[in-house]
Amino acid sequence: MLMRKVSGFVPASPWGLRLPQKFVFLLFLSGLVTLCFGALFLLPHSSRLKRLFLVPRTQQPGVEVMAEITGHQPAQEQESPPNPAPAAPAPGENNPRSQAGPRRRKGWLRRTGPTVHRNEVQGEDTFDFNAFRSRLRHPVLGTRTDESKETQSLVRAQREKIKEMMQFSWQNYLRYAMGRNELRPLTKDGYDGNIFGGLTGATIIDSLDTLYLMELNEEFQEAKTWVKESFHLNVSGEASLFEVNIRYIGGLLSAFYLTGEEVFRVKAIKLGEKLLPAFNTPTGIPKGIVNFKSGSWGWATAGSSSVLAEFGSLHLEFLHLTQLSGNQVFAEKVKFQKPPTNQANIRWLTNVLVPSPCPTDHVSVGGLGDSFYEYLIKSWLMSAKTDMEAKTMYYEALEAIETYLVNVSPEGLTYIAEWRGGILDHKMGHLACFSGGMISLGAEDAKEENRAHYRELAAQITRTCHESYARSDTKLGPEAFWFNSGREAMATQLSESYYILRPEVVESYMYLWRQTHDPIYREWGWEVVMALEKYCRTEAGFSGLEDVYSVTPTYDNRQQSFFLAETLKYLYLLFSEDDVLSLEDWVFNTEAHPLPVNHLDSLAKTRNYQ
Repeated sequence: MLMRKVSGFVPASPWGLRLPQKFVFLLFLSGLVTLCFGALFLLPHSSRLKRLFLVPRTQQPGVEVMAEITGHQPAQEQESPPNPAPAAPAPGENNPRSQAGPRRRKGWLRRTGPTVHRNEVQGEDTFDFNAFRSRLRHPVLGTRTDESKETQSLVRAQREKIKEMMQFSWQNYLRYAMGRNELRPLTKDGYDGNIFGGLTGATIIDSLDTLYLMELNEEFQEAKTWVKESFHLNVSGEASLFEVNIRYIGGLLSAFYLTGEEVFRVKAIKLGEKLLPAFNTPTGIPKGIVNFKSGSWGWATAGSSSVLAEFGSLHLEFLHLTQLSGNQVFAEKVKFQKPPTNQANIRWLTNVLVPSPCPTDHVSVGGLGDSFYEYLIKSWLMSAKTDMEAKTMYYEALEAIETYLVNVSPEGLTYIAEWRGGILDHKMGHLACFSGGMISLGAEDAKEENRAHYRELAAQITRTCHESYARSDTKLGPEAFWFNSGREAMATQLSESYYILRPEVVESYMYLWRQTHDPIYREWGWEVVMALEKYCRTEAGFSGLEDVYSVTPTYDNRQQSFFLAETLKYLYLLFSEDDVLSLEDWVFNTEAHPLPVNHLDSLAKTRNYQ
């Protein structure tokens, strides 16, 4: 029995022992303690015992959820954040190289491991932001050209107009809906929806890199402050894995890579960890819905199905989560695998994976499948053209798309149809209009005999999508358009005639401009700017339209977050120099958030050839 200390009282002879006996007992006890602790530290296979007694100096990312650095979390959730990365220089300034120079680091994630530094003293993973910025081949915001020339003055004025539209959109969101997911400009209030599981501020996260790109510094600081102080992840709803990944994680990752602000890195990693339970399925293919409270996954659609565009559009972001955290689990979850089928190529392209055989296959390069194909070619580019698996899969997919889905209308318009239940629907969705840019982006690395063909195919598809805009009364395109009954590139029913500020057509304009510098793409882009101003701008923000074939606007009362993240960004880049977010340095995720190309692999490959 242990004796409790009582103030002012010391027993003369505890347990009835004399002084020599007590001395021998204490000597024996100290020896026993020394022997135990010696065994604990010196004997082999004692690590399990050490974990029982010793508090680890650091928590490995991914084992325990990283703490938010806002200071608003409960005390039991707080934890020291990872080592900070130095902030980027002010917009327009070059970032100096590190004095000591970058350490030799490992290659790309799918090949040999994450691009991180290992701090041997503290045992913490750190990302060398200065070394990363020094490897970029162009300044993030581009070099400043002589803007005194007349042609440049016109382009600059167009770019400034788009910047003003962004500022107008942001200020009205700030005034009427700050912290909510999206602005409702007609009712002048906010909207949250039910796809983000209780997360808020979707417009803020989506806008970060656009504000930085346009050098709206005051607005960017407002957004950063909200993320630091008010963006909390202790939510408990059901969220779309796809939407949270492309908007929130994509937005936070790009904000970190552009600025070096540690708050964005920490939030991205912690949010990524909250998505991992979606992969706890028998096949490892994630379901579309994750419950933030229970950590379980839900169903994306009725029955046991997974949507290709959703589980196939995680690769870029999850590789960068491993890059910044050192936790390989993110990269392991998104290793590319072909859909589980040995049937014909048309099954390979199936957008909803269901038990085979099934007569309800739906194949589309638009909704349900679009960004999977996009992420194949972008994974190849992001790996500095070392990820041969992604490259092979992309060109196989493109060949199958051409074989089964690409058609030419009687008027000579090239379009990508949809395959549904064994029948070809001669219809193309607005979402599929990104494909012109995708095909253009991948043309350079195709087989030499196919390059000119792919460039022409990209141009023809983009022209068709432009026609869907030109043939409407508002000069904005419908959600879907058909090629039958003498009506081409037009919606045939009201339910397909709406426009929700989508970016896919101007996205293709931007890529085609950078590949060809054909002025027609800037002309078409400016037509979109004027149409947005005339038909979508309201007193308190921009709103989608319910019918693009009516010049009397009927608004849907939603300023979508992707309007700021994508539509305005792609328009701004269309009227910017090519070295602004250069395609040599950056790939854009499907929400237009720029993620850096890993130039380390290309450097390693060069060394091997020397």
